[in-house]
Amino acid sequence: MPAAARVKLLLLEDDPISRAFLSEALSAMPASVDCADTCSGAESLARGGAYALWLFDANLPDGSGADLLRRLRAAGLTTKAIALTAESCRDRLDALSAAGFSRVLQKPISATALLSALGRSVGGIDSADSMTVELPILWDEGRALSAVGGKAESARALRMMFLEELPGQVEGVANAFAASDHAAVRDHLHRLKASCGFVGAERLLSAVQRLSSEMSEASLDDFRRVAGIQRQHPPVMPDAV
Repeated sequence: MPAAARVKLLLLEDDPISRAFLSEALSAMPASVDCADTCSGAESLARGGAYALWLFDANLPDGSGADLLRRLRAAGLTTKAIALTAESCRDRLDALSAAGFSRVLQKPISATALLSALGRSVGGIDSADSMTVELPILWDEGRALSAVGGKAESARALRMMFLEELPGQVEGVANAFAASDHAAVRDHLHRLKASCGFVGAERLLSAVQRLSSEMSEASLDDFRRVAGIQRQHPPVMPDAV
């Protein structure tokens, strides 16, 4: 695609790893991506450039993506905007929608889901009065294979072990939570986070991160529910290579 046809996007994300991943994924649209790591930096870029779409992280060191969007709307700018957030609380997701974001994407998000959402928004298939929450995929085949150097048999064996051990790990987390031992909860979650990464259990990884951050009954319930879903829907193991 010629350079003139590339869409121009503005990405606001303070975490350098997330910013690098998102920027790389967005460039595959193809698109040119301007990045900012603060609300003030993003506001300056948004006011000075013509963008097809803004992507704002919900929480930044110097403010919130929602407040930034309100300021830009008050200034008369009407560029479509998508929120990026690790939140799972429905009230907080609704608040982002109410702030004017046309879609809310939950992190971590796969490149495929990100590009799908971006394609719909940039293509004009969007609705200002509804919110789409993109859930992380259950199993990421690419991540599982990458963790073991592309060896399908090793990925298959790791995933089988992961599913066998998952009930005990969930019980350990629940018992520690019931005892109000948050340090033990985080210790269990730290190990489970690594395991999720190795086998590509994307949706459970998201629930683990939420529980580790919030330490709430709601996040514990979500963690248990997602763990059950991961077990009920085992991955289609990759073919041998």
